[in-house]
Amino acid sequence: MPRSAAFFDLDKTILAKSSSLAFARPFYRGGLLGRTDVLKSAYAQFTYLSSGADHDQMEAMRHYMSELVKGWDVETVRRIVAETLDEIVDPAVYEEAVDLIEEHKDAGRDVIIISSSGTEVVEPIGERLGVDRAIGTQVEIVDGRYTGEILFYAYGEGKADAMRALAAENGYDLADCYAYSDSMTDLPMLEVVGHPYAVNPDAPLRAIALERDWPILDFARPVSMPTVRQRFTSMNTADNRRTALTVGAATVALGIAWYASRRRGSAG
Repeated sequence: MPRSAAFFDLDKTILAKSSSLAFARPFYRGGLLGRTDVLKSAYAQFTYLSSGADHDQMEAMRHYMSELVKGWDVETVRRIVAETLDEIVDPAVYEEAVDLIEEHKDAGRDVIIISSSGTEVVEPIGERLGVDRAIGTQVEIVDGRYTGEILFYAYGEGKADAMRALAAENGYDLADCYAYSDSMTDLPMLEVVGHPYAVNPDAPLRAIALERDWPILDFARPVSMPTVRQRFTSMNTADNRRTALTVGAATVALGIAWYASRRRGSAG
């Protein structure tokens, strides 16, 4: 029988901040960023929280992050994220989002986070939230360091492509699936499912949600990550084991397949 899934954007949908920009200070303390980069990230975080990000801003962010991480040691990034994650997202997890995640899991649906932030940030957050998969932007790694070349950008139509690929892989009926996002840039992600929800939507997405009679959810109760973890420890142990990030190989394969298809298309 067809299965169902719930797809969640991360920033301003599950988290009350930008997950990538939030790590600027820990990366600075770890020697990966300079003072100027920290100031730029702080300003970008303020702008993002105030008014969201449009297409041009997201493309500019892709170029900036691609150049910024070039040469970074991957294990250093993962270590810093692991050591500071609770501090960074405390309190920043919307309790209403956690409630929704639990409701979907209780209903037997897979829960999937898909975010434009990097996989090294998205995956640990997904693991702590007990989701089934966490998919983020993937940067090429050679000899343990980022090259800066983006293999898969989890943004716009790229998110919808990833959702279609996951549906084909897992037998999801997209007409019976759910999607949650705050941004107009995620319109393709919302349009690909039968149950789209606008969460804390920016003005353009709110207008479309009203026009199309999509439900609008306003989340306003951020809680700490330790509090979230305490809630999920009461869940079935076998279920927790199943959610222990089946993402690794599957996400990389998805990104490489998507990237290869784009290369073939551009070559043709």
